[in-house]
Amino acid sequence: MAEDVLSRYPFGRDGDAVRTPGGLRLDELVLDDPRVTRDELRATPDTLRLQADVAQASGRGALAANLRRAAELATIPQDVVLELYTALRPRRSTTDELEGWAVRLEEGGAVATAAFVREAAEVYAARGLLA
Repeated sequence: MAEDVLSRYPFGRDGDAVRTPGGLRLDELVLDDPRVTRDELRATPDTLRLQADVAQASGRGALAANLRRAAELATIPQDVVLELYTALRPRRSTTDELEGWAVRLEEGGAVATAAFVREAAEVYAARGLLA
């Protein structure tokens, strides 16, 4: 798998490998096209997972894990992601509140991000950083 992923990188060379959230291929992106909105310029979960595969194949496991979590969060509304970001700041949340976020994320299919939130809660508890 690693060789296959790396041989296809950068993915933009393959017209179908990377698409916008609305399905446009990279070679169809023209900035003055009315179909190209701000939302069309966001990375899709598929593209982020491809990037994670490249990172993993290149020996960058931590980057790959971050990109996989980003893929999970890519479909979550931005205001919810910002709420989560705020909740993860030191002394902003209790253990129960962070567990609530983890459950909510799992229910939405963001299993790796839920595990990350639980790990943060454990570290915050050990360091006295919970609300």
